[in-house]
Amino acid sequence: MTTSQQPQDRYKAVWIIFFMLGLGTLLPWNFFMTATQYFTNRLDQSQNVSSFAVKLDGDIQASAVPTAPPLERSSLSVIFNNVMTLCAMLPLLLFTCLNSFLHQRIPQAVRILGSLLAILLVFLITAVLVKVPVDALPFFVITMVKIMLINSFGAILQGSLFGLAGLLPASYTTPIMSGQGLAGIFASVAMICAIASGSELAKSAFGYFITACGVIVLTIICYLGLPRLEFYRYYQQLKLEGSGEQETKLDLISKENYFIPVSCFLTFNVFDWLGRSLTAISMWPGKDSLWLPSLVLARLVFVPLLLLCNVYPRQHLPVFFEHDAWFIIFMAAFAFSNGYLASLCMCFGPKKVKPAEAETAGAIMAFFLCLGLALGAVVSFLFRAIV
Repeated sequence: MTTSQQPQDRYKAVWIIFFMLGLGTLLPWNFFMTATQYFTNRLDQSQNVSSFAVKLDGDIQASAVPTAPPLERSSLSVIFNNVMTLCAMLPLLLFTCLNSFLHQRIPQAVRILGSLLAILLVFLITAVLVKVPVDALPFFVITMVKIMLINSFGAILQGSLFGLAGLLPASYTTPIMSGQGLAGIFASVAMICAIASGSELAKSAFGYFITACGVIVLTIICYLGLPRLEFYRYYQQLKLEGSGEQETKLDLISKENYFIPVSCFLTFNVFDWLGRSLTAISMWPGKDSLWLPSLVLARLVFVPLLLLCNVYPRQHLPVFFEHDAWFIIFMAAFAFSNGYLASLCMCFGPKKVKPAEAETAGAIMAFFLCLGLALGAVVSFLFRAIV
């Protein structure tokens, strides 16, 4: 095929579908994390199974349901966030690594559709469990198993999508990154709206999980429509022929404090999305420039800057940046640079190898992206102790 024969992406249909695929990759997990307070509330010692059942059914006789010891429930609530982080990051890292090696042996449709269907099933079960009273320890274990499943299949899905985008022009990695960034914004806005409306935790969580199910179904429909588009089929054919050159990304929140959901979650996700989206109009520095790795390494400066902000509780480090505006400024810059530089790396990586190896390169880059997240989760324990 010659350049003149290349079809056009009519109505930007493929671009929009990749945007939806990016949105569907992270929005379910973002909604799951948004419901963290719901999970910890069910594990808290003051929220035993009997009182939870009374709220659900209005039946006083439900108080006969056995409850876990208060000490056990309290400890599970305290460690929930740390254990959740490990149960999320370790499977994400492991299965992203496996996907980079096994993607050529398992058909693309099986990896993507199978992962979406598995995540859909987990969220349906999660939504149902909102209405079912479960004692603390079983609920904790079930939740951690679900977190591991979501991130295992999410790793396969994300790696497969970046590999898929690596077969298309470089600009088609941008909608995936942009969609992932927007997923965080949606989750943050949903959290703020739930707080403002005064909704009960269980009702808010149920809404999060059902919304996630709807988004996953929409993502499945979008993916099934992709092979019908000539522009997509053209680049798939180039892969099969192997000829021609192609251009081939939570703390507890009380209802009295909007600071964390707005200045932390919303600010990060908005500026991260802006950074990811900027690559649609600007891709400086170039893929062979030394500025790119230099700017990535320079982001390490945000670690001490954020640690020295007015963040509590703290025991060791002094507060150097007392005004909360400093934290917001640092968070915005941190998020914007993260979105922009990560998107550039994901765009350029598959273009530095042969077209036939672009999908493998995309999958490997997704693995290292998850490796960074996993290492960050582990190091977070150290940073927390330092503060």
